[in-house]
Amino acid sequence: MHQMRFRDPAGAVRTGEYDEESDAVTAAGRTYDVDDVDVLPPCEPSKVVCVGRNYVKHADERDEDVPDRPLLFLKPPNAVAGHGDTTPLPADRYVEHEAELAVVVGEQARNLDEADALDAVAGYTVANDVSNRTDQDREQNWVRGKAFDGACPLGPVLATPDEVPEDAAVELRVNGETRQSSSTEHFVFDVPALLAEITGYLTLEPGDVVLTGTPEGVDELTDGDSVTVEVEGVGTLEHTVERA
Repeated sequence: MHQMRFRDPAGAVRTGEYDEESDAVTAAGRTYDVDDVDVLPPCEPSKVVCVGRNYVKHADERDEDVPDRPLLFLKPPNAVAGHGDTTPLPADRYVEHEAELAVVVGEQARNLDEADALDAVAGYTVANDVSNRTDQDREQNWVRGKAFDGACPLGPVLATPDEVPEDAAVELRVNGETRQSSSTEHFVFDVPALLAEITGYLTLEPGDVVLTGTPEGVDELTDGDSVTVEVEGVGTLEHTVERA
């Protein structure tokens, strides 16, 4: 079973085991229907480290080169949102979706070797790297493009590493229409390589998140859209967007 963080009807924040078959979560000796709780992001990261152009076809559709080392940028904690939340789209900006497998770090990590980097992974979740292209294409540090409030929906659960295949399918749908459909087998840099590169420069803390890049098929999000992101072995993240 996967782990789920949630706020119960009494307002207490809990972490429990999610049963997909019954759509229920069990914690502290009680079982709750998921519809009766507030599903929270599966972790509370101090930072989200993101990877750009980690799929060749996505780099191609952006008319950009595939980097010779991982292209890194950050999303701050204010960008994190949960399953069922609504992301406010910046006014008068062209915004796109980016379906991604997200790595959740389980221990403090610095200078990891690729050979044992996965030992630092607590599990995997699902993310949408919501991106304001209007400003991203103008700036070099991507603060306006990537760091706005709610720009990183995560969830709904944390899957253990053994539950997620190396060639996990990644799919995104908007209002029921499939926009992105690919697999992590098409990574330019795999998870161990990403963790080794990132921790060579900065310390990852427990609960920090690494977004592994998005496949081709990114497209515009508009007011009122319903977004579904699914990663094989993890589950399905759902959220909406609305124009601020």
